[in-house]
Amino acid sequence: MKKRIIISVSSDLSTDQRVLKVAQSCFSNGYDVLLIGRKLKTSQALTLPYRYKRLKLLFNHSALFYAEINIRFFFLLLFSSSDILLSNDTDTLPANFLASKIRRKKLVFDAHELFPELPELANRTKAKRIWEKLENWIFPQLTHSYTVCKSIADYYKNKYDIDMKVVRNVPYADLKTEHKPKINYPNKKIIIYQGALNMGRGLEWVLDAMPSVENGILVIIGDGDIRRELEEQTRMLKIEDKVLFLGKIAIDKLYEYTSSASIGLCLLEEKGLSYYYALPNRIFDYIQARIPVLATRFPEITNIVETYKTGVLIDHYEPHYLAEVINDMLTFPFNTDHFEAAAKELCWENEEKVLMAVISEQ
Repeated sequence: MKKRIIISVSSDLSTDQRVLKVAQSCFSNGYDVLLIGRKLKTSQALTLPYRYKRLKLLFNHSALFYAEINIRFFFLLLFSSSDILLSNDTDTLPANFLASKIRRKKLVFDAHELFPELPELANRTKAKRIWEKLENWIFPQLTHSYTVCKSIADYYKNKYDIDMKVVRNVPYADLKTEHKPKINYPNKKIIIYQGALNMGRGLEWVLDAMPSVENGILVIIGDGDIRRELEEQTRMLKIEDKVLFLGKIAIDKLYEYTSSASIGLCLLEEKGLSYYYALPNRIFDYIQARIPVLATRFPEITNIVETYKTGVLIDHYEPHYLAEVINDMLTFPFNTDHFEAAAKELCWENEEKVLMAVISEQ
């Protein structure tokens, strides 16, 4: 009989690459999977080979959202048949932890980031303290856990003496397909950003630089809290002809857009340890698409970019300087001959082995 695993996450599922890969790996390795998240008005349709459930919530922001989603998750987990509960991030952990204790089920935890160190909590001392207390209570009791990079694993080892495995958020191998570029501007080169449009992602810096960027179009894929502000900044700078907002793109179509670009962006502000230790999946998406990255010189990002020689690292972002770097990258194309070898190593098929070892361990 197949073991039943319930995977819970606070996202709407459709663009959560890591969670969908984890669920697919569990399904492919013989588990009966139920994936649960939330449903938004903007949520895209899903076709998945395993069971999933998306909850419509009354609240989508503030403490009421976190309270509601954990209450809903708790009762769903309490009364659903399962052998393993897999919690994604600290914001789903209270429900999973309590349900696992009551039902005496195995709990697996995936830390996507240092949750209390998120930029959104930087100026919210009370909220940050609550999340820290929750982690102080639950984390020392975790026996099966993994995270996205070594820096975060080391952080939690030092703080709670727990041994988190590392499962990096990398794409599947062999994504290359024959296709015409999804984004094509005659005599223009594409600069691409893909990911959430939230504070601290450096997009404001790039928009300020765009008036001085020659022969380049900035394509922004994704949605989030600051999209309207970014669109307004674009209008104020009068660069509507140089910036394209595409919104969310389905995961199975994303590669076709990414591979159309000449540069991929991964610029982060130093807004707490969560960003400082970040290793965003787009770093690896760009490698699979064989395009160089322009990235922030943070430890985990630097390790990948310097080890595999996949882009340019910077640590200051004045508009003219940033435009100069982008212009140089567009004018003098980056040698990507070695990306093929890097792509074969940095793929989900390799990370999956670590993931399944954590899930299957007793």
